[in-house]
Amino acid sequence: MIKPILKTTLLTFFICCTVFLAKAQLGYNYAPYDIGTSIGIARVYGDAETVNAMPSVNFNFTYNATPFTNFVFEAQLGKLRGGDSVLTKSGRYFNNDFAAFIFRGQLQLGEIIDYSRSPFNNALKNLYVSIGMGFIKNNITQISRYSKKVPGYYTGGDDKSKEPFIPLRIGYEFKLYNTYSQPSVKIDVGYGYNYVLGDGLDGFTAGSQKDVYSQFTLGVKFAIGSSDISYRKQITY
Repeated sequence: MIKPILKTTLLTFFICCTVFLAKAQLGYNYAPYDIGTSIGIARVYGDAETVNAMPSVNFNFTYNATPFTNFVFEAQLGKLRGGDSVLTKSGRYFNNDFAAFIFRGQLQLGEIIDYSRSPFNNALKNLYVSIGMGFIKNNITQISRYSKKVPGYYTGGDDKSKEPFIPLRIGYEFKLYNTYSQPSVKIDVGYGYNYVLGDGLDGFTAGSQKDVYSQFTLGVKFAIGSSDISYRKQITY
């Protein structure tokens, strides 16, 4: 008689401890990976005299070392365009159907600040900065090298090129939580400044300045993988 009672008591105690520990972990666990996509508006700052805003699309895969320290691999596809063959003095105009690949580290403020006692810090915890390395493949599909206003004026360059670049990024990640208080969906708003280590982004070789392209992006990420990794502090408040 005593043994069944003892077994029942121990089983009840074990179940209670398990439930308690599970509840204690609510708000601490996160998934190790995210997969996502975003749309963007890209602009080139190079050798053309006017700047155009053009669409781009990004696909990304993220490894979450913690909820606030991330490593992102990103592929970008889109168009870069600038200049005017008729209205500008140089006559420079180009269209670049580009593809870019980026690997970058990303640090969110939640990694380094205490957000448990401050609503302001809790709002700031998802603000991030990012830096890495990238590689862009330029494919100039339309270009004007001759000036209509200055006879004989010509700007040389390559129609196809491949160049490394340094991606810098600042943004904010809105985290949406599931019923277990784990970040399952993330809305990402960001600005990227990409410093190209070459002069082929617009197809023109002119001047001493390197080319730059910027992007404003709006994206969504979905957490994948087992969400049994526990962070050192509660993620949501």
